[in-house]
Amino acid sequence: MAAPRNSQEALERWDLLIAELGDPAIERSRMMGRPILTRAGTMFACLNGDSVGFKLGAGSAEHEGALRVPGAELFDPSGKGRPFKDWVSIPLAEADQWLPFAECALMHVAAEAPKR
Repeated sequence: MAAPRNSQEALERWDLLIAELGDPAIERSRMMGRPILTRAGTMFACLNGDSVGFKLGAGSAEHEGALRVPGAELFDPSGKGRPFKDWVSIPLAEADQWLPFAECALMHVAAEAPKR
């Protein structure tokens, strides 16, 4: 399945999100044709059409909170009913929620990272 097209507004809000995060260690990349954000090699956000999926950890308070955002759902980039259990997709209509959940996703992946 080809990656869904991103609207110009979604791409602009994506760029704004990255700027608002203000972390020089965040890297832009692509996975399965979609723009993604990584930190220390771990993906924590993915722009999929006009929504962003955030890795929040199934069962966490942040995951539960994200699912309460209007239009939010489990992140299913394939569109085939196989969502990523740790991820929640938040639509462009709720882009004002992207920054807080991106920050939560960053904390989640940092907590998952192996300790050295």
